[in-house]
Amino acid sequence: MPKSTDVTIKSATCSFEPVVFRTPLKFGGRVMDKGHLINVEVEVARRAGKPAVGFGSMPVASVWAWPSSQLSIDQADAAMKMFAEEVVELTIAYSDYAHPIDIMEQLSAEYEHLAKQLKNKLKLPEAMPVLAQLVAASPLDAALHDAFGRVHGKNSYDTLSKEYMNHDLSNYLDDSFKGEYLDKYTLREPKARMPLYHLVGALDPLTTADVQKKVGDGLPETLGEWIKHDGLTHLKIKLAGDNLQWDVDRVLAVDKVAAEAQALRKCATWYYSLDFNEKCGNVQYVLDFLAKVKAGTPAGYDRIQYIEQPTNRDLAAHPENKMHEAAKLKPVVIDESLVDYDSLLLAREMGYTGVALKTCKGHSGSLILAAAAQKHNMFLCVQDLTCPGYSFLHSASLAARIPGVAAIEGNSRQYCPAANRKWRSEVPQMFDITDGTVGTGALNALGLGF
Repeated sequence: MPKSTDVTIKSATCSFEPVVFRTPLKFGGRVMDKGHLINVEVEVARRAGKPAVGFGSMPVASVWAWPSSQLSIDQADAAMKMFAEEVVELTIAYSDYAHPIDIMEQLSAEYEHLAKQLKNKLKLPEAMPVLAQLVAASPLDAALHDAFGRVHGKNSYDTLSKEYMNHDLSNYLDDSFKGEYLDKYTLREPKARMPLYHLVGALDPLTTADVQKKVGDGLPETLGEWIKHDGLTHLKIKLAGDNLQWDVDRVLAVDKVAAEAQALRKCATWYYSLDFNEKCGNVQYVLDFLAKVKAGTPAGYDRIQYIEQPTNRDLAAHPENKMHEAAKLKPVVIDESLVDYDSLLLAREMGYTGVALKTCKGHSGSLILAAAAQKHNMFLCVQDLTCPGYSFLHSASLAARIPGVAAIEGNSRQYCPAANRKWRSEVPQMFDITDGTVGTGALNALGLGF
């Protein structure tokens, strides 16, 4: 039965905002040195009462969502922007009343068709992959949840119960979730503070000897300086995945610099996550890598908290890439492959023991997959997409509301801090880092929390 809390969409707009990088970011063999944000504003209304406006924002980032040998980065970015606009146009035509989770489920059924139309319209050599579709549509998803919370005068994470949702989780997952709603898998208050994962990109200087040309903007230039400046305790290390000795040497070098910097701070405990960006040819590469790291720095090996998806994102096409042996040593989380519940189940069959949640894949889907991962007792982490400003706060709000997520990734302060300026003045505890943590307890306002 329809609920009085359901909303309809009155209007929606889409715009784009350029993002300037202070330093280039290299990952997966590709370099990102500029970008755009997709910004979406949505007005919703109940059957009775005043309407409310919600906002969503996300980087385009085709370099991650649509790595292609047939399209340039600019071509893929342009197609994703157009897809975002067309999803918003589709939303404007939506006339039903529903919960944001159901609105997005209905809209997403049109994504494949929109992508095919776009391929023909732009004469693209290939259709937009599902991951890129999700990223382009994610600002709309966020804006709907933000507006839904605001129209009810509540935080959006408090509108995930039976009181507001029309269906239990079995409607989106399977019968094991019968009678369960998302409020069971989310927190009513955000975690007060969370450690921040700092990114060590493949081009990032570790010491002053690595600095070829200073940026000179007053921010740290080397890893050691960043650790001291921000009091860091969590480091995410980008690796090549196709050069074993380089990868081992990089971790050993990071560990050496970190150990020296942490000793000066009298910090005895810190952590690493490792990201190969799918470049490893097979699980044996990961096993050999871990063995060499353990031999080179046993303490550094112990600091590895988890490994992100090391092999090709197309799981079905590469059934040989099973992670069982690696997952016996460290949690191995699915990232680029995680686009729906079926992909999560396939990843579990292939030995993955954790999931990387990302708001860039959609707020609705992230909430649902977070519930599924908890039910299956999987390791949980939340990562961003070099998300600045509003998009970083959105990602952090998700991390702060999901039980079991221990840290939040946020690297816009390293690569594009200018885009944080407006939000830094409004939520300084999320951008001024001194003890390696962010003050996620502040993300408890209406809508998505800020």
